Amino acid sequence: MNTVVVTGATGMIGRNLLPLLSHQFETWGICRHQSQAPNVRVIEHDLTQDHLPSSLPDRVDSVIHLAQSAHFREFPEQANDIFKVNVASTQSLLDWARRRKAKRFIYASSGGIYGHGAQAFREDDVSGTKTELGYYLASKNCGELLVENYASCFTVVILRFFFVYGPGQRDSMLIPRLVRSVEEGRPIVLHGLEGIRINPIHVRDAVRCIDSALKLEASQKINVAGSEIVTLKAIAEQIGELVGKQPVFEQQNVSPRHLIGDTERMCRLLVRPAITLKEGLSELV
Repeated sequence: MNTVVVTGATGMIGRNLLPLLSHQFETWGICRHQSQAPNVRVIEHDLTQDHLPSSLPDRVDSVIHLAQSAHFREFPEQANDIFKVNVASTQSLLDWARRRKAKRFIYASSGGIYGHGAQAFREDDVSGTKTELGYYLASKNCGELLVENYASCFTVVILRFFFVYGPGQRDSMLIPRLVRSVEEGRPIVLHGLEGIRINPIHVRDAVRCIDSALKLEASQKINVAGSEIVTLKAIAEQIGELVGKQPVFEQQNVSPRHLIGDTERMCRLLVRPAITLKEGLSELV
């Protein structure tokens, strides 16, 4: 049976991914805090440390590096934590995977590295990380560069995620914040008339993309995003219909920073999203 090692095993994507993998592979999960998952060998380890855990398996077929710093918004105070988890641990895992003769390395990056623009970003577009999350996004970009250089050692797959959402997500993330704002009647700030345009993807569709990426034989860089392009206002209005409350909006005369991922490559090489935004929001409310 093939062996898969997953970092960030207790994150939202990791929690949804492990049950799917454990039915197919010998699955190992690395997480910062002790956790249990059926049919998964869980290793408690902090990736800010300078070494990987000695209890990792002697052989591995695929590594799925989902872990990211929990302090990604706290620059410059937590810059060292962001760097160690997003960059240094990536290099340690790449070297470990090479020495264990791995066949595949999947790296979770962010669609945010593109910056923002009116049109959907394609995978060969130049990245631009000069935003309020610039250091975090620069660290993800650095991780991508490190991973790409190991393409001669094994298949490398870089997945750029766009606004993944789903049950159990941290309250500080976009979609849960919108749900809470509508429920509590707090104003939702819109840049321009409608707010930004995005194409969020439900976590179960994101997990299906990772599962499909384990079958790729050639190195790839792929956006992982939803099929519906919607404005912030439209999302809030759908939430309002589901909870029976009219959203409150505060419009600002600011140009919206749209962030949309082109999904042609994802649909061709991985899977098409199956969960509509309305279905996904219904789970949250």
